[in-house]
Order: sequence, then structure tokens, then C-alpha cells
Amino acid sequence: MEHVADTFDLAEVSSAIRGCLPKDRASFELHEPWFNGNEKRYVDECIETGWVSSLGKFVDTLERKLEEFTGVQKAFALVNGTSALHMALKMTDVDFNDEVLVPDLTFVATANAVSYCGAIPHFVDSETRTLGMDAAKLEGWLAEISQMKNGACFNKKTGRRIQAMVPMHTFGHPVDMDALAIVGRKYNIALIEDAAQSLGSFYKGKHTGHGGRLAILSFNGNKICSTGGGGAILTNDASLGQLTKHIATTAKLPHPWAFEHDHIGYNYRMPNINAALGVAQLEQLPDFLKRKRALAMRYREAFSKVSGVRFFEEPDFAKSNYWLNVILLDEEAKEKRDDLLNFLVSQGIKARPAWKLMHKLAMYQDCPRMDVSVAENLEARLVNIPSSAFLGDES
Repeated sequence: MEHVADTFDLAEVSSAIRGCLPKDRASFELHEPWFNGNEKRYVDECIETGWVSSLGKFVDTLERKLEEFTGVQKAFALVNGTSALHMALKMTDVDFNDEVLVPDLTFVATANAVSYCGAIPHFVDSETRTLGMDAAKLEGWLAEISQMKNGACFNKKTGRRIQAMVPMHTFGHPVDMDALAIVGRKYNIALIEDAAQSLGSFYKGKHTGHGGRLAILSFNGNKICSTGGGGAILTNDASLGQLTKHIATTAKLPHPWAFEHDHIGYNYRMPNINAALGVAQLEQLPDFLKRKRALAMRYREAFSKVSGVRFFEEPDFAKSNYWLNVILLDEEAKEKRDDLLNFLVSQGIKARPAWKLMHKLAMYQDCPRMDVSVAENLEARLVNIPSSAFLGDES
């Protein structure tokens, strides 16, 4: 029998992708924003009225729409997803020299936000079912390396407190939050959801963002809904939410003219002009999701006939937004990943690999980590392919 790597055909993969995309375009970006609604009208209103900074009706409207769509009690719009992560970590008492459990397979912002607190990222392996943190493997690792002292979890190897964990819904596919919550409760580790990529994704029938004390979203230019740059914090703890909003707004006490601040605060609130984009985008979110699932299902069908590669599908307990579509090369074909990336780009199809694993980055190479062999395997085999919402147009 011929070896799979020898039968893996770059042109066949390219043809499978092309066959799922509109015929009237020569090239395709990975994920483009689509401003097809009231964006210009709302932004023009901000300019005409002068309400372009962090106060204005569109900030309030965006927050209410996020609460309605996700089902959380409180949503607060911030300047980007990284600032939201930083705030969430601060609000869960992550302190200098603490450790925070984060996926090794994640975007660098997850680890960077930990560093902003003076804390240390502690890298966790992934599971192939979700591409996210492996709860069972994590529990085994904590049983080996941790001990409880006065109700807190400490790393026996470093002597540092393990204060929080930040599971991330990779490419919009929900991780198993219930299993991770059990681990968090057992070891008294605060849980923060990095839902930056999962607006419109549902875990066991409920929108992502309900699994921890706080969750965060991103509205970067490449996200399913964009505000240019932007993010949000979600929480079902109303009092914690109000305090978070206060500290993210320089901790200024209300007063007609006096500048009185009662905490070290951050200037993290989203400008009204960005929120105007977000409101218009959220109005279109149901259509975006429908189109993105249609595109994903076309990819699934196309790749069922291609040798040496498979299309990654949502786990059985979830409904994903398919933010970035994923193909995984078979083990025997993974050495051709870079050849495939180069070939696709040459054909006008923007594709990219997974992020470089966090422990391979110079600033994080000495951080604690468990065995991350699954994450290493996924990094070697994973390719993202064009996923913009308008590509799901049936016309």
C-alpha cells in the first residue's frame, strides 16, 4: 500500500478549498471583517454629535446587546481582548509571582496578560477533541505537582501559588468547561474563560462565558464581529462586574467636577465610535453565524474526499461559530504542512499554521509546563483556511 505522505496532493487540497468558495474572486484572506449593515450610519452619528470617546449611547447599547445575546448578567466593553484578560486576572486576585494555568496552544495575548500582573504562565496540554485544555490530564498533573495550604493551591516544585486558570475556546470551538470547573473547585483555582474567539458559540446549549467568574471577548478586526479594536468582559456576578467597570474607567468616583479616584485604575473603556461599529455588527451576527456554518459544512463535505487531511468539527457537546476553519493533516502527511501553506498562498488562498506554542517563545521558554505532547502534535498538523462570513454566501 502506498504511503499516505506520498499520496498527499497539494493541488487536491487547494481544489477542495476553492470548490467551497465564491467563484468570482481570485484571492481569499483568512478572515476579513464584513461591514454590510448600519456601520457607516452609526459611525457618522458619532462624528456628527461629537460622542466619539468612552461615553455615548453606542457603548451602552453594545453592552446591553451582548448581555441579551450571551445571557450573562453584565457585559462591559473595553479597548481590546487583551485588556479584558488583564482586568479579569486582576479581579480574580492574580498577584505578583502567582502562577496561572494557560493553554500552551493559544494566542500570545493569553500569556501576556498573565505577565502584565507580574505572574507566571504555567502551560497546559490540549486535547484533540476540542483543541483546548485537557481537564483530565491537568487534574493528573496537579495531583502530582501541587499541594494545598490554607485553602490555596501551591506548586511544590516552584513554591508559587497557582491562583487561576484561563481555558481558551480555540478557533471558536468550546472547550469542556464543566470538566475544567470540577478541577478548579477541587484545587480552589479561579476560572476565567478566554472566549475571545467564541462569540456565537454554545456549550451544552448555553453561550460561552458562563463557566467561570469572568469571561472575555475580542472584537479585533479578524473576529466574527469587529469594532476595529475592542473587547469585553462578561460576568454573572453583578457586584464584581460593577467593580470591574469602575477600575477599568480609571476608578474615578462620580462627581460633577472633582477628580477623586479610589483604586489604581486602568484606562480601558471602549470608545463610543468603536462601539458604534460593534452595535451594527451584532445586528448582523445571526446571519454571520448562519453563513459561517454553511461554509464549514461545505468544507466538511469537500474534505471527506481528500486523502491525508480531515476537517475539524465541533465537539458533540457544543455548537461552534467556526470562527477559523481548521484542517488537520494526517500523521503521515504532517511533514508537508509548510509545503501546503506555501502552495495555498501561491494560489491566492491565505492559510496559516497554529500559533507557535507558548513555551517555544523566548520570553516564556523557562515557564513551568506539563507534558504538552498533544499540543506539539496539533501545532505540527494544523492549518487554518479562509473563514470570512461572506464566503458562506450561497449565491
